[in-house]
Amino acid sequence: MDNGQSNRKRVEEESTEGASTPSFISPVPTDVGSGQYDVFLSFRGSDTRKAFTDHLYQNLVKAGTVPFWVFRDDKSIPIGEEFSSQILDAITQSKISILVISENFASSKWCLRELIHIMDRKKSTSHIVLPIFYKVAPSDVRHLEGNFGNAFRSSQACFEEKDIQEAQQALNEVSYLNGWESEKFTDGHEGKLIECVVETVISKLQEDFQLDVPKQLVGLEGRLEEIMNWIDSPSIHARMIGIYGMGGIGKTTLAKHIYNQLSNKYVHVSFLPDVRETTRRHGITYLQSQLISDILPSKSQVSRIDDGINIIKSRFKGKKVLILLDDINDKNQLHALAREQNWFMAGSMIIVTTRNAAILDQSEFEGVYKYELNELDQKHALLLFKRHAFRTDHSSRDFERISHDIISTMGGLPLALEVVGSSLYKKTNQKVWEDVSKKLKSEPHRDVQKILRISYDALEDGHKQIFLDIACYLIGKNSIFAMYMWEDDGLYPSEGIEELKSRCLIKIGHRGKFVIHDQLRDLGRNIFCEEQLLDKHSGPWDNNYKGTTKILSNEGSPWFDDWMRAASSGGSNELLSEVRWLQWRVRGSESAAPLRRPICIYRTYRCWIYQGAGASQRIGKDGGVHSW
Repeated sequence: MDNGQSNRKRVEEESTEGASTPSFISPVPTDVGSGQYDVFLSFRGSDTRKAFTDHLYQNLVKAGTVPFWVFRDDKSIPIGEEFSSQILDAITQSKISILVISENFASSKWCLRELIHIMDRKKSTSHIVLPIFYKVAPSDVRHLEGNFGNAFRSSQACFEEKDIQEAQQALNEVSYLNGWESEKFTDGHEGKLIECVVETVISKLQEDFQLDVPKQLVGLEGRLEEIMNWIDSPSIHARMIGIYGMGGIGKTTLAKHIYNQLSNKYVHVSFLPDVRETTRRHGITYLQSQLISDILPSKSQVSRIDDGINIIKSRFKGKKVLILLDDINDKNQLHALAREQNWFMAGSMIIVTTRNAAILDQSEFEGVYKYELNELDQKHALLLFKRHAFRTDHSSRDFERISHDIISTMGGLPLALEVVGSSLYKKTNQKVWEDVSKKLKSEPHRDVQKILRISYDALEDGHKQIFLDIACYLIGKNSIFAMYMWEDDGLYPSEGIEELKSRCLIKIGHRGKFVIHDQLRDLGRNIFCEEQLLDKHSGPWDNNYKGTTKILSNEGSPWFDDWMRAASSGGSNELLSEVRWLQWRVRGSESAAPLRRPICIYRTYRCWIYQGAGASQRIGKDGGVHSW
């Protein structure tokens, strides 16, 4: 559960007396003061208050990720007085009623009135009724036989005829409900019975404490179906789902949906949001403490990582858990929280989101299902944008064209579509929309850039250099040639490319060409131009985005012929000092042209040479053209 849900009011317990004293067991309502309860506990005080019901009460109080707020009526209700409207209201506002039907339950006017109201509530609403037949048989309740029937008849003098008929009907109905018989359940072991009741209550209440997800959701159906099909496949072990992708692609939203769909099947659940940032601020032990607190009754704080590991792997084995670890960015975080499959009971599910697929590959957890989340297609991207910009699935004709123009710059990235769409909500001036469209073509929205930059900042300096080179000029270029260039620069490109791929910053597409998301492309170019992290002559981009004029190619470049003439006469040094990139393809020999290792002329810039048949030449440091 999230942090807001765990900050509940402290448990309030008061002693009780009386023939039939009810208890209300509930987390603090969403609307504090509304009187909304989760569980109404009905029992015959003289039968079970100090034994079974007290143990059940205490276990309910301590159970679950969300502490229960408990209220008990400490005033006895003398027989003959008007039945308290407070009790009826509490039943009406509860989601679940637990009926502890004991031998003398039917001798209490108040217990029977509670029962009648509870069964009426069940007929008209989705109210859940959980009966516990405590040392009585359901058939005795149904037919009013044995000691149970005797107790009912002995008190009929206190009832009106109408009450007797309604009570008999309610007793008959409840006897047919699926509940627990204390004497038959695990051979009468009450501790096991209480444990089962508490687990049932928590699982039914999980639906009311689901994780918050955006209302404007698009394109999740197919993705959810694919993952849920895997989840539904048989397994005798704990399993892990790893959802990976670039920042802002919707990993957390998808993971929350999966968590919500599964939560009512689990008693022990935990959601640890933003593990990366939480670790940075508070350390891994803070997260271990939160996880342990969510799953176990113990609320003790972990002071050492090893202690946290030992508690998790030893105490979680007997519990079927659902855990969501959001935004893992380091294998040590995963190892400290969910390292191995045998830490958890069979049927447990660990959901992990990350920007770095390598973390999932490095996991010691067997049975990891990896799912790469990609951007939305154009249809769903437009729909998501409209839901934020217009709060509807449609837009007026006046904004249809400009809407298409805007989403074309965002590459199906849900974060960008949400941020930009929301910023345009209720803005009816088309000039504003046009300005936004133009601005987005030169740089990503600042809020989107902030999220995307997290992945860039996590890179080593050499990997940053490689990323910026790709973003600035190598998109669509064959990766083979660039690898030679980076090797000459001592950047260890094979390792760097794998790191960028793992972090979902680039992809290698058809024929080995570099592919990068438009928003990441703009981020890289913006970083280079604003911060000049590289030497000012080391890349193809100038700070005014006109660096492409410094690209030298024999395919349409006005410089190339001038440079060749100057190079032939040995006077090319001045022109060459301005070159960022040299592309040379020998015409007429493209299909037969072998590719040779390019030369890094100076450390301040790079070049490629495309060498065709019969053209074995290179550029020397003196700027001249030499035979190879």
